[in-house]
Amino acid sequence: MATLTVPTAGTAIPGFLRNRAAAKLLALAAIAAILVPLANSHWGSNAWPHALTVDLSKPLAGASNWVIDNRDSHPLFLYFFGYISNAVVLAVRAVYLTLLAAGWAGVTAFGALVAWRLGGVRLAAGTAVAFLACGALGMWVPTMQTLALMVVAVLASVAVGALLGLAAGLSDRLDRALRPVLDTMQVLPAFAYLLPVVLVFGIGVPAAVLATVVYAAPPMARLTALGLRGADPEVLEAVESLGATARQRLLTARIPLARKELLLGLNQTIMMALSMAVIASVIGAGGLGDRVYQALASVDVGAALAAGIPIVLLAVVLDRVTAAAGAAGDGSPRPRASGLPYALAVTVALAARLLGALDWPGSWSLDIAEPVNRAVDWMTAHLYSGVPVVGGTADWAGHFTTWILDPVRSGLQWLPWWAVLLLVAALSWLIGTWRTALTAVLAMAAIGVLGVWEPSLDTLSQVLAAVAVTLVLGFATGIAAARSDRVERALRPVLDVFQTMPQFVYLIPVVALFGVGRAPAVAAAVVYALPAVVRITAQGLRQVDPAALESARSLGATGRQQLWQIQLPLARRSLLLAANQGVVLVLAVVIIGGLVGGGALGYDVAFGLAQGDLATGLVAGAAIVCLGLMLDRVTQPTERRAKKGA
Repeated sequence: MATLTVPTAGTAIPGFLRNRAAAKLLALAAIAAILVPLANSHWGSNAWPHALTVDLSKPLAGASNWVIDNRDSHPLFLYFFGYISNAVVLAVRAVYLTLLAAGWAGVTAFGALVAWRLGGVRLAAGTAVAFLACGALGMWVPTMQTLALMVVAVLASVAVGALLGLAAGLSDRLDRALRPVLDTMQVLPAFAYLLPVVLVFGIGVPAAVLATVVYAAPPMARLTALGLRGADPEVLEAVESLGATARQRLLTARIPLARKELLLGLNQTIMMALSMAVIASVIGAGGLGDRVYQALASVDVGAALAAGIPIVLLAVVLDRVTAAAGAAGDGSPRPRASGLPYALAVTVALAARLLGALDWPGSWSLDIAEPVNRAVDWMTAHLYSGVPVVGGTADWAGHFTTWILDPVRSGLQWLPWWAVLLLVAALSWLIGTWRTALTAVLAMAAIGVLGVWEPSLDTLSQVLAAVAVTLVLGFATGIAAARSDRVERALRPVLDVFQTMPQFVYLIPVVALFGVGRAPAVAAAVVYALPAVVRITAQGLRQVDPAALESARSLGATGRQQLWQIQLPLARRSLLLAANQGVVLVLAVVIIGGLVGGGALGYDVAFGLAQGDLATGLVAGAAIVCLGLMLDRVTQPTERRAKKGA
């Protein structure tokens, strides 16, 4: 007799639906089956429907006119923005006058003294050589102007970033709320918010400092939050069991355990602040950035490099000094405190002042512009085309454009607008929650509403290509640096140069080698984003618990097995942060792509600033922010999901 089998709760559901990813995709397909026919019946075109766009030119023009009319009379400007502006001017002026009063000999002596106190003789000698090189290049006064501006901007950026990171590290709700804010601060191109900043503060130092803070504070905030959230739970439980209050746990456990992330955040803030030196010069910052900008306006690569090298040297000195300060807290030996070096530094400064030798002697300056320009001309003549076997750089750029950039752009623009939204929803929902998917879809839809759908897809194709190249090179290089102290030491100065050399300095050689187009735009983005990815990757791999590695070695695991089975899984949080920083940094310099033939949103932002067109510049900048928010949600798992996958 046949028996009747009643399906149980476990067998009633098809096996593939028990998989969370398959269930999400099926639910999304059901939603699409309802909404897509409705969308096609109303808006049948593949392009974003014109009926769903909003024109912001009139309200933005009205806001601009209101600021201009009320800037000198409204209490908001007189008693709020005015006080901020005055405080910034006084702070920068105080630092600058102090540096000038000390003279080149005094600044060099005091810089070497601080370096010696924190890191020893070698660091002191390197610091002194760096300052002397700035003078030898004929850039002493501009260097002091930039140093004064950067001291104030970095202090403000660290303060703002640390407070935001503290809030995000201690509260899940604030972390979720601050993520889009930090994305906006870091992704919105500087050129997009330079115009409103100038409208409020005018051209000068306050606007330059504020623009630098907006750009340089997010890395400090992100790494502070990462360090606080990554604190060892066992240590926190032990401190709590001793009856420590929340404040005591923060000061005695969380912050000390996050010390390495805090120092890395300080390092990244310094680097990014110095990378803003040239852009800030557009709105009156002066200093080295202004010299670079003027030299490149006349296509003088040599003069631009002469001003760019001191920016790199400042970054290297500040990086090494802050790293030495962090190492000092680890109990590493430091020179014994003595009054003699301090007295010697003061004596040098006073002697230079009494002798009237405060300014760098002009006869000691070295002109490097002419040989550099000759070298650039030689590279252009011999490497651009006709190189045997490998072909010229122009051929590489052409192949990259034809085989990668063009197909990606054509594919994105061929897809119907609703298909792009569905693809974004699927990717973001697979690695997160429905809230993640909704945020990503709304960000992408906002681009269409702003009326810049086609240029945004063009920019997205360039960003995807640049991010892919950056992550491949960055992860490989970061792994090499983490596994070898020698490689890490060799890479540090190279990464410093890449991250701090203003993009405008290497822009002309890049264009000379690769031509004008989207390929040099991608190259510029990769050069700028690569150092942060390498640093964060290496830092995360080096922080893997040594006990786990020792246990793996005792079981006979090879170096490759330790990397793939121990280090990479345990460093997952840092690798995700590295990917996130790669995305936002590539987007942050997409404006540079617009200046060298990349077109799309980058060109619209530059055009808006050049023409004083607030609507064009801000709309394109807002679209870049939306792209950054969408890519962040598509590439970053939510905290809840990350914990499950850990």
